Amino acid sequence: MNQPEEDSLSVVIPVFNSAEILPVLIDRLLPVLRSNSASYEVILVNDGSLDGSWDAICKLGREHESVHGINLMRNYGQHNALVCGFGEARCGIIVTIDDDLQHPPEEIPKLLSKLAEGYDVVYGTPEEQQHGFLRNVASHITKLALQNAMGADIARNVSAFRAFRFQVFGAFANCRGSFVSVDVLLTWATTRFGAMPVCHNPRYAGKSNYTIGKLVVHAFNMMTGFTTLPLQMASIIGFGFTLFGLAVFIYVIGRYLVQGAIVPGFPFLASMIAVFSGAQLFALGIIGEYLGRMHFRTMDRPIYVVRSTTRGNCMK
Repeated sequence: MNQPEEDSLSVVIPVFNSAEILPVLIDRLLPVLRSNSASYEVILVNDGSLDGSWDAICKLGREHESVHGINLMRNYGQHNALVCGFGEARCGIIVTIDDDLQHPPEEIPKLLSKLAEGYDVVYGTPEEQQHGFLRNVASHITKLALQNAMGADIARNVSAFRAFRFQVFGAFANCRGSFVSVDVLLTWATTRFGAMPVCHNPRYAGKSNYTIGKLVVHAFNMMTGFTTLPLQMASIIGFGFTLFGLAVFIYVIGRYLVQGAIVPGFPFLASMIAVFSGAQLFALGIIGEYLGRMHFRTMDRPIYVVRSTTRGNCMK
């Protein structure tokens, strides 16, 4: 892996059904890059879009030498698309930004100035989220899961608007597996994280592709994919029910010794059996999730497959 110029910029943008937004995004992004670096590139990764996004990317690639497009075989997910773009980056600093203009490109210099203070990764933290109440709740759940997976307080400031040094990518350049979390992977290389408050605008057009359900699933995937927290929870629940069962047993024996009678009631016994059976099935389900992930990892499935690319080079 060749070492690129430290002050050069690669902007990686995962694209999904954003054909009408991309021309506006590039028109706003390129002047920012020109004013902040003499060497830059924009990598647009089409993540299985169902509209004319790839055609729009090809057109932008013909119009701008600095714009490079990658067309994936199908939809692999935002984080997988980002890793694909990282592999094509040729500049010293990588910036990621969404394709919906909720993160203004004009805020990129703020991340670069913070990065220059000695950080390896800097997140653009929204000053005010432009989402609905339920979406914000789901985002907080995801960040709590991410905080456990990352083992870092910076997880509370994580966003899709980030800048990091190219060397950080070397820690997970050969990452394999069916599930990817870029923010967790970044912790494999460094602990020098920073955050910078930035503006957060409403989506330029269309509606968000990240639903509440997808965010909750993403949080669960992070917990089972990168931590042992669910297994620890299952152990704690099992231990708790064991103590409860022991207490019930002591109560039954004590009442028999004092009153000479057992505790009557089939419903009570049946409910106890149901509770303990549920706890056992819960623990088995958690173990099954981990075994399933191990199975998929042994299959050596690629995290993305490229269908085609456009040719673009770093502007000099």
